Amino acid sequence: MFRNYLKIALRSLQKQKMYSVIKIGGFALSIAACLLIALFIRDELSYDSQWPDGDRIYRVIHEYDNNGKVGMSAHFQAPFANTLKAEFPEVERAGRFMPSALFYGAGNNLVMKAPDGESIYEDGFTYADQQILDMLQVPMVYGKREHALDEINSIVISKRKSDKYFPNENPIGKIFYLNNDKTRAFKISGVIENFPNNSHLRFDFLLTLKGIELWNGEQQNWLATNYFTYVQLRPGTNVKQFESKLESINKKYIYGAFAGYKPEERKRIVDGYKYHMQPLRDIHLRSGDMRDAFQYGDIRFVWLFAGVASFILLIACVNFINLSTAKSANRAKEVGLRKVVGSHRLDLVKQFLIESTIFSVFSFILGLLIAWAMLPYFNTLSAKSLTIPWSSWWFVPLLISSASVVGILAGTYPSFYLSAFNPINVLKGQLSKGSKNARLRSVLVVFQFTTSVILIISTIIIYQQMQFILNRKVGFDKDQVVLIQGTNTLGKEVKNFRDELKKLSQVKDASVSDYLPVDGFKKNDNNFWNEGKINAETPANGQYWIVDENYINTMGMHIVEGRNFSSEIRSDTLGVIVNQTMAKNLNLGINPIGKRITNGDPAMHVIGVVEDFNFESMRGNIRGLCMTFGISPDIISVKVTTADVGSVIPAINSVWRKFSPNQPIRYTFFDESFASMYKDVQRMGWVFTSFAVLAIIIACLGLFALSAFMAEQRSKEVGIRKVLGASVTQVTSLLSKDFIRLVLVSIIIASPIAWWAMHTWLQDFAYRTPIGVWIFFGAGIFVVMIALTTISFQAIKAAVANPVKSLRAE
Repeated sequence: MFRNYLKIALRSLQKQKMYSVIKIGGFALSIAACLLIALFIRDELSYDSQWPDGDRIYRVIHEYDNNGKVGMSAHFQAPFANTLKAEFPEVERAGRFMPSALFYGAGNNLVMKAPDGESIYEDGFTYADQQILDMLQVPMVYGKREHALDEINSIVISKRKSDKYFPNENPIGKIFYLNNDKTRAFKISGVIENFPNNSHLRFDFLLTLKGIELWNGEQQNWLATNYFTYVQLRPGTNVKQFESKLESINKKYIYGAFAGYKPEERKRIVDGYKYHMQPLRDIHLRSGDMRDAFQYGDIRFVWLFAGVASFILLIACVNFINLSTAKSANRAKEVGLRKVVGSHRLDLVKQFLIESTIFSVFSFILGLLIAWAMLPYFNTLSAKSLTIPWSSWWFVPLLISSASVVGILAGTYPSFYLSAFNPINVLKGQLSKGSKNARLRSVLVVFQFTTSVILIISTIIIYQQMQFILNRKVGFDKDQVVLIQGTNTLGKEVKNFRDELKKLSQVKDASVSDYLPVDGFKKNDNNFWNEGKINAETPANGQYWIVDENYINTMGMHIVEGRNFSSEIRSDTLGVIVNQTMAKNLNLGINPIGKRITNGDPAMHVIGVVEDFNFESMRGNIRGLCMTFGISPDIISVKVTTADVGSVIPAINSVWRKFSPNQPIRYTFFDESFASMYKDVQRMGWVFTSFAVLAIIIACLGLFALSAFMAEQRSKEVGIRKVLGASVTQVTSLLSKDFIRLVLVSIIIASPIAWWAMHTWLQDFAYRTPIGVWIFFGAGIFVVMIALTTISFQAIKAAVANPVKSLRAE
């Protein structure tokens, strides 16, 4: 019997070639999209699942009172981890990471292999405790994990870096120098397997924290928060109870650390500290509100991708249902005859389900090939390195079961609909009119185009927001600025190098500072008070940057009050320039120049106020900023006079070679660094554009087939109208208007949904583009034109056909 069903199904597929191609093609496109998205979701959900005992490992995070708003942070004080281990029996291990580039050694460095190797730029440096290696049970290639970071100035490197610097060699005991500093040798004490791509930890160099003190007394300081703390809890620990116990740390240590603060402020800060254990596997997708050195995903992206995939698959299923029920008249006599000769309804249901499953299997095979071909593009789109798991034992069974399930789900309604035909009515020829009943098909077409319109409107708004961000006046000039990196290796010559660059005719100005108003560069949070008011007023939180006298001009910032720094005024070493927000937060009044402020160190006097500029992502409001006069030498910013920035590089390089002949120059462009802050927004735009196009293609395939069917069904009506004098335009309008009406209904339904979704998304940005009415009109007109183009082909074809051919049998 099954063989008979299979033969009929293949015969039906071959008989209706156009409809079969559209069914399979639409299905295949949607399945390819679903496969790619499934690979993305699988990768995102797999982060940090590879660590043994990972279910007992947590990152400690805490809430804090951010002037009335609840903030979240993963930064803790230096003694916090040891305190957890010593005072809480629930803690089996506790360890720290410190990857902040604010401190020597962390972030990126020039690496030199002893005794006199070439200096090579490397990033991926962090300080770490020995307990981190023990906790994660990181696999070792060389050396013993148990004591790899126990010695002062020891360093553990990844296998890829071991292969790079010491190919086919055991590097244990070998020496590295950082940034050409031969006074401090780092001895390699272990080589670990590379951190996997699906881990939020992606370091290649682990510097020991043994013997490290960032400043005198720092390891006992309960104010400064520079460390990420991870704990491994003992089996059976009640996490919620443990979190509540941690609040005893506030009274014992935190409260005393804020002894000099205003009493009400001290109480507000300490009472706002609430501790939470963040499971290791949750860190990647559920840390979007953290400001730190790690790159995170977003669980909302995962749900968004899953939703888009589901809707695209539904659109393809809608095509299948629409075409199966629309072509019911063509199968009616077959059903009638089968019932007359004794077929039961269940037999017919089985037959139609097998047909739909065969369509699904063919679609899955084609979809898998499309997904394989599109995977490189999708990897670029999603910034991933995904692969199709051909060799995994579960992959083929999953495809087979998915093809069967999708085929059965898509074919359920058509199979019951077709098998329910009354054989007497069918054989009397009374079904063909009934097949024109398009209520369900209309609903499904509306669903298809509603989804497509939502995606199109979302794409336009995301693109508009991206352009708004990139082109908005941010308070500084990001164009025509070259960032020369690694200039700290020049030592005392860094200022001379800057001055030589300024002599070039193509250079407008140059500044030495690695504090830049984009992500990925140094940042330093501090609290500030008016002088003498530490214990009397609420601190103003903000950034504290070290800049030189050329910084303001090089960055194109604007002094609104006072003056810039000057190397000729010795008192400027204790002078500061604040932004307008800091001046407001400190209540410096109408004339802030000369006012004295402090961050706990010696008081500083305000010499200037700079116009507010966005030095962080536009997702947040502009915060306070205080700039002090000095040299922070890792980067020199060069403002050039020509729009062709690349043409200036040879001249800059020639100056560089005079100062550092054995070290290649490294540079980036400031505008590119700025744009990279919004890669997630760009990526989201690309995703929506791709899937919007795909959804429109699939929906139009179905609309094309439906319009062809309706033209076929109404061929005699069209013939009669033409004989009675109807024009081609009138006939085309007749065949098109019902479909266009459905598309207009889709636009009406989709517009408020898209507005709500994009309005909600835009709330993530403090600075956002307005959602104009033109977007909805533009998207609506575009969809109507696409639909009209799709329908018109079949409508015009029917309208210009010779009416004699359709009426000769009457």
